[in-house]
Amino acid sequence: MATPAHPHADPAHDRAGDPSAAHSAAPSGDPFGWLDEQAELRRGAGLVRTLRPRPADSPLLDLASNDYLGLTRHPEVVEGAALAARTWGSGATGSRLVTGTTELHAQLERELAEFCGFEAALVLSSGYAANLAAVTALAPHGTLVVSDAGNHASLIDGCRLARGTTAVAAHNDPEAVRKALDTHRGPALAVTDSVFSVDGDRAPLAELAAVCRRFGAGLILDDAHGLGVLGAGGRGAAQAAGLAGAPDVVATLTLSKSLGSQGGAVLGPAKVIQHLVNTARTFIFDTGLAPAAAGGALAALRLLRREPARAARARAVATALHAGLTGAGLQAVRPDAAVVSVRAPSPDEAVAWAAACRAAGLLVGCFRPPSVPDGISRLRLTARADLTDAEIEDAVRTIVRTAP
Repeated sequence: MATPAHPHADPAHDRAGDPSAAHSAAPSGDPFGWLDEQAELRRGAGLVRTLRPRPADSPLLDLASNDYLGLTRHPEVVEGAALAARTWGSGATGSRLVTGTTELHAQLERELAEFCGFEAALVLSSGYAANLAAVTALAPHGTLVVSDAGNHASLIDGCRLARGTTAVAAHNDPEAVRKALDTHRGPALAVTDSVFSVDGDRAPLAELAAVCRRFGAGLILDDAHGLGVLGAGGRGAAQAAGLAGAPDVVATLTLSKSLGSQGGAVLGPAKVIQHLVNTARTFIFDTGLAPAAAGGALAALRLLRREPARAARARAVATALHAGLTGAGLQAVRPDAAVVSVRAPSPDEAVAWAAACRAAGLLVGCFRPPSVPDGISRLRLTARADLTDAEIEDAVRTIVRTAP
């Protein structure tokens, strides 16, 4: 069922990080005294996070990054970034509407739109900024936004900042979306990840689009984890679902995963993109994407076009990881793209498991509340197209051997 909520319920703000949840008032003269209690709550719950800088040349086998196609260090991608920096300088120098738009940005937008099958594209400084731009600019007062309960934080924050009203629909449930839309008369949107970042499950995009069309609603899909992995030659989830280029569909994506760079983009009808240029605050008031990031992403996009088998290989690696782990008795969610999620008994045991993997030479992701909407801690593995069969087998052995 869809239940009205604005914003989405966010476990991160139920207690930790919320001064109103602290048991005692901040000491006199110390406006941040409440942070000490919040830090203690995190420690007690096993939810302390720590930055761990990595060296440039790590000996660890990496199954934690989102470098799905293994392009971050590809010579062509690195040279594309370096050439852009040498040509345009280290920074964009201003917002896109002032001095921050280069010929390189325009070329990247043209090629992204053409590759993914959309009429137009707009490049922003991050995938997070792209989601905020799309949701806030397309959901003014009077709009109903129906948002999947498992959506990424950037979509949730877009719902919070939008002037419209948000209803949260049960995860991957087109019927819940239908019921929510049926309560509203006026402009409406459904908002969903195409591939959800926690478990790697895929949204039923064709079914969602059919529901939206029944009510004249638009569909915004975040294809951060679909681009480069799903669709013909990695053209994304919208293309795979037959929705690319549709006049009622907008896709957002990031350049920092399959394209091995940095930044984000919104793709859709030309009139939608033009509207964002004039109204999206994360576009208008943010410095443009650095030329090196745009150059690296463009080089990666051209490489993917030339080597489309990389997309299928990423999916095959995910399938092999899942088969090995479940065959050994672990509980892992079947991957629909390149994310493999392995359940852990508790937050503390998830952290210990990830640390044991690291000590054995394997880097894995560790997802715990509040990053996971269902409160279940996980190891999160990301398949890479450049992993060998031997590396896959080694990774499975390590994860199984160190399991709590």
